[in-house]
Amino acid sequence: MSHSDAEDGDSTSPKLDKDKIKAEEFRRKTKQEVRKERELDEARKAGTAPAEVDEEGRDINPHIPQFIVKAPWYLGIDKPTLKHQKPHEEKQKNFVDIEQEYVTKGIIKDKVITKFRKGACENCGAVTHKRRDCLERPRKIGAKYSGVGFGADEYIVPDLEKSFEGKRDRWVGYDTSRYQEVISDYEKLELAKAKLKAEKLEKDVELAESSEKAKEQSEGVVAVIKDDEDSDDEFKVKDDQDIMTGTKWDSKQRMTVRNLRIREDTAKYLYNLDPNSAYYDPKARSMRENPFAIQGKDVTDVPYAGDNFVRFSGDASNISSTQLFAWESSEKGTDLHLQSEPTKLELMKKHVDSKKVELGDVQKNEILAKYGGEEYLEAVPKSLLLAQTETYTEYAQDGTLLRGKEATVPKSIYPEDVYINNHTQPVIRNSECVGVLLPRGAWGYACCHSFIKNSYCIGESGKLPPIQFDTLLGSQDQVKVKSGEKKKENKNKEEEEEKKKKKKSKKNKSKEKEQNSDDETKEEKELTLEEALKREERQQREAEEVLSREERKRKYNSMKELKMPSEMEMEAYRIKRNRQDDPMAHFMQD
Repeated sequence: MSHSDAEDGDSTSPKLDKDKIKAEEFRRKTKQEVRKERELDEARKAGTAPAEVDEEGRDINPHIPQFIVKAPWYLGIDKPTLKHQKPHEEKQKNFVDIEQEYVTKGIIKDKVITKFRKGACENCGAVTHKRRDCLERPRKIGAKYSGVGFGADEYIVPDLEKSFEGKRDRWVGYDTSRYQEVISDYEKLELAKAKLKAEKLEKDVELAESSEKAKEQSEGVVAVIKDDEDSDDEFKVKDDQDIMTGTKWDSKQRMTVRNLRIREDTAKYLYNLDPNSAYYDPKARSMRENPFAIQGKDVTDVPYAGDNFVRFSGDASNISSTQLFAWESSEKGTDLHLQSEPTKLELMKKHVDSKKVELGDVQKNEILAKYGGEEYLEAVPKSLLLAQTETYTEYAQDGTLLRGKEATVPKSIYPEDVYINNHTQPVIRNSECVGVLLPRGAWGYACCHSFIKNSYCIGESGKLPPIQFDTLLGSQDQVKVKSGEKKKENKNKEEEEEKKKKKKSKKNKSKEKEQNSDDETKEEKELTLEEALKREERQQREAEEVLSREERKRKYNSMKELKMPSEMEMEAYRIKRNRQDDPMAHFMQD
């Protein structure tokens, strides 16, 4: 290859083209070139000159600013284009097509599993999940060990990259064959309607033929047939029907427009023109208060008593009950309406109420025949329930009856006045309802004054006068007091002996401590420098071990004795002390 060829190849290289473009961009333009560019730009904006065209042949809007249209120099684009403003292809995400994003889900039904496979779920035997992700209930013996009842595998749904529309697609995965059921239902309904219409037409034709005015009726049938052909609606309004007052009817448009109110009615705000009367809300068209309240008229005599007024007199309660019955029956499947079929609804309600009463009576009679107790159903008078009677009774100040009958005391269901062991009177303690007060509140039999439970009665011979009771109980108390005093004296003696022993032990301990301290002082005095150095080294090692531990694992030193160090200990501390300012300190540590 010659040198000239190499130069020609270099001149056509893209690098040189970029350099040329860059040089042209940064070259200073003359006044004429700038004026021409400005005129051309104005002409393009005015529409007299054709717009710039990009690489794909599309026009570039001349009103777009230059800093947007102009490509950067490092792209090497010398033609007008907007390609550099569009997103880069390498940065674009590849989304799944909406039509192809349907993925089969559910259980694989065609595959039959007869053997446990390696890596399958130990619980159900499916390969598509592990034991911890199994949705089947935990078996007592898993499929891995039983070899029976293997679960079916599921389709594994891949992780698809969906676009904005794909994530919000409502009909993704919808099988269009399912809609065939809806179409078949509508076709069945249309067939049923056609059959009903044909039956009606046949009946009309038969009536027309049998009647004397066959022609007139046949014309009516033809008109009905034409109307049925025009629209499939079976319940449309005919022109000759009676239209409710206050509605507009147009036979061409086949629609009714119901006014908000009938014009014959009086407006709510016209009942009372006083500005201080009830407030009328024009937006809600409601007047909650009674407009005739200021005039003092009775609510029953007023044509309108406000929206909050509910009439309970007359048949209002019956109408509300029938309306409730209509709603309940419509929920249970019976089509009833208060306004469209009031007679049918009333008859149905009467029939249901009578059936309810009959069924209630039958059930009541069955229960009474089975369990009995009819005599308890008869209601007792309220006066007897509250123990109120008209009988007059009069009592004296001391509670004795003067006039009337004495009130009978009700007896309990338990046996009363039954005494054992030949006793004739009950056990007594106080005078509230039992009898005489025994000394010091003791329990005993009133017939023989015996204090022993379930004792045999000895009659009057067992009774003692009250004085002997007191002396007997008093002597018992004296014996108890004397025994208590002896116990207290013994306790006091024992406590004094224990105190003496404690004092002796404290004195001995103090003497031992003093002797130990004296021995320690003697040892400290006799302590040599070598022993002090060894003790100091041992203490430093212990301190390092303690500091190396965690704070929670360190031991407490609350029981350690604090005392002044001796002279030898101070000398050992000075010798072993680490001096930071000494340059040879690290050699000593090593």
